[in-house]
Amino acid sequence: MSGPDGAARRLLITGGSSYLGQHLVPRALAAGWQTTYTWFSGDPLRLAQGRQLDVRDGEAVAALVRRERPDCIIHLAGSNRSEDLTAVIESGTRSVTAAAAAAGARLLFMSTDVVFDGENPPYAEGDWPRPRHAYGRAKAAAEQIAAGVANHLVVRTSLIYGLEQIDRGTAWVIDALERGETVTLFTDQMRNPVWVETLAAACLELAAGEITGIVHVAGEQVLSRADFGQRLLNWWGVERRENLRLAPTPAGAPWPLDTTLALERANRLLRTPLPGVDAVLASEVSFK
Repeated sequence: MSGPDGAARRLLITGGSSYLGQHLVPRALAAGWQTTYTWFSGDPLRLAQGRQLDVRDGEAVAALVRRERPDCIIHLAGSNRSEDLTAVIESGTRSVTAAAAAAGARLLFMSTDVVFDGENPPYAEGDWPRPRHAYGRAKAAAEQIAAGVANHLVVRTSLIYGLEQIDRGTAWVIDALERGETVTLFTDQMRNPVWVETLAAACLELAAGEITGIVHVAGEQVLSRADFGQRLLNWWGVERRENLRLAPTPAGAPWPLDTTLALERANRLLRTPLPGVDAVLASEVSFK
């Protein structure tokens, strides 16, 4: 990926050790981006372009950005552990936003469908976030922080999965079933699961573009978490399911029910297609 002067464009990806990051970094390198990525507690990629970084450390973030001089920062680093939510998601985004603004870099912030309450789907980019739990609240707050960079884009997405590497949510289900634990997949929580290759390709397209504001990038097929989970268990050949339960969400649970994302803006602006789960499983699409 080259700029107007023919030089390779510089890309910094925070959270390169995340599930999405592990797919995005190799794709960026293959596409010609001069790429640096960060990791916190471990680097599964083990590439020379990796740098250990705690995004909560504003001085360290600023120093890395000054050294790498990125044209664009894709901010994936985060946490879903309750004790880290505010510190990592909000404070980390504040550090990255300040560094991006100082460097004049474009900022892509990865957000989530659970900034919505699940009561009035489908949700368009202009719908006001009403998160129901701490993770959604932290992401909604971080969206506002990222808006401190004029050239910013918030990318909201849904459940991320892959066909070559098991996503962490599915891995947790499989491990629990193998331990003989009861696992419940909810029949009334509706999502637009997104293939990791779709999301990675879209991120690079958006990084090179000029779109600002908010865009929803997810799969076009809406599935319940139960239907989605069973499809992935089938894909990975998991037969031990005697402890798998399919049930509605318990009354009073904090999780939003239907966070279906409207994709009209993404379909209008992106060349990258947004296939649904069944199309991906049928190998009808490829981003190789």
